[in-house]
Amino acid sequence: MTEKDTYKTIETPTEAILFKDKNSKFYGFAYPIQSENDVKQYIDALKKKHHAARHWCFAYQLGTETTSFRANDDGEPNNSAGMPIYGQIQSFDVTNILIVVVRYFGGVKLGVSGLINAYRTTAQLTLEASKIVEKTINIEFCITFEYKNMNKVMRVIKENNITINNQKLALDCNIYISVRKKDAPSLYDIFNNLFEIKITEIKN
Repeated sequence: MTEKDTYKTIETPTEAILFKDKNSKFYGFAYPIQSENDVKQYIDALKKKHHAARHWCFAYQLGTETTSFRANDDGEPNNSAGMPIYGQIQSFDVTNILIVVVRYFGGVKLGVSGLINAYRTTAQLTLEASKIVEKTINIEFCITFEYKNMNKVMRVIKENNITINNQKLALDCNIYISVRKKDAPSLYDIFNNLFEIKITEIKN
């Protein structure tokens, strides 16, 4: 079995998908995230914008090869909001994503099963409206060499269509590259076998 080196996510936020049930309004939002700090910023902004709402329930997942997630019911009965939202993140197989469902209470209680259905459906509709993209899992390397070996290094980079993230070119040069995970071992070997050239993996 080949190791997975792609993942699915969204690139741009998805705004306000509305689901109604017994006078309650549920607004779904999806955001691409890279850290827990992003989560806090998006939720704080929604609380300001929808300050009259009753609940701001959410779930998020971060990571590609190893993932972490959190689900929050924000005052709704246990597991009636956050986990149904997270279930849709799993169902659509997306990561680095935050889904928030903002609820305006309409005066009629929905019961736990009604809440589960409402939050799950809102998350599903939000994901269906989102532009989901597939990205590759990349490994980053730093190539260190003397300036005289520049042509040798650049030839390998060009031949293999490698993305350069950053470079520091002086007497001693550093070029930072990212390579698709499945191509990383063979590329590492190419540079490792070149005379006077050092390649090291950058661990995030």
